[in-house]
Amino acid sequence: MAAAAALAERARPLASPNPGVGALVVKDGVLAGRGWTMPGGRPHAEAVALAMAGGAARGATLYVTLEPCAHVSPRGPACADLVAQAGLGRVVIGMRDPDPRTAGDGIARLEAAGAKVTVLGWEAAALGLSGHATWLAKGRPHVTLKLAMSLDGCIATATGESQWITGAAARAHGHRERARADAILVGGGTLRADNPRLDVRLPGLEARSPRRVALTSGEVPQGWLAIRAPEAIAELEGVRYLMVEGGAQTASAFLAAGLVDRLLVYRAPVLLGGGTPAVGNIGHDTLEAAFADRLVLQERRLLGSDTLEVYQRG
Repeated sequence: MAAAAALAERARPLASPNPGVGALVVKDGVLAGRGWTMPGGRPHAEAVALAMAGGAARGATLYVTLEPCAHVSPRGPACADLVAQAGLGRVVIGMRDPDPRTAGDGIARLEAAGAKVTVLGWEAAALGLSGHATWLAKGRPHVTLKLAMSLDGCIATATGESQWITGAAARAHGHRERARADAILVGGGTLRADNPRLDVRLPGLEARSPRRVALTSGEVPQGWLAIRAPEAIAELEGVRYLMVEGGAQTASAFLAAGLVDRLLVYRAPVLLGGGTPAVGNIGHDTLEAAFADRLVLQERRLLGSDTLEVYQRG
């Protein structure tokens, strides 16, 4: 399933607004087929993997990160039917599909066809499908907030200097995260002061630059979208993964609204003292309130001399 989840990452965000899914067909311990959701959402991962496996799929095991879809589309057949017809002996699913058009019906079809079905509910598969799950459950994109700061929690010096707090490795990782987003958002102040490009500057991934959004009541340049409140992200058409890179005011607005699902903290080994705090008032007037809104540390790693901490909403 870890290998299937890694394949699913290749689909993001090109498969949007369809979920990025990964699939592997294994026969007698040998990989017979593999696939991930193709750009534009079709073909689905299962269809690609089964086409590669051919006749070897009969009696084999399919590992797929999301329950095979049970609804027929003008763009292609239901994957649950394709999998059932392939005669697989076992299907291992990362997570059930919360889409009401499938929601257990895919599993039922596979079991009716004689396949042994196992649902892991494994975290790696679920995290890779967080945009899909968040959209269906909450009607909005999955939000990642990025903060690059000093050890003492500042995003700029007392004079406003902020480029660059973190080093090249951390910045490259940030661009990799941009490439996985459908849209990227900054506040109106950042837009007016910096006129940021917000593109992806990694060789070979330049075409993955996300759509640009500003949280502002003012005018935005051509090619930008504007929203007036954090909650308006629900109106961003086709956006399942949103990355927020704004300043302290924008970060605080999203945190206060309870709209941050994932937090990336890039921490440089410097002390600025008296600089601009990364986050302002988000309404936590007591320690009890702050701990009730705690995030769960998912990962910590070194990026050159900087440290990356990844937190997930519990």
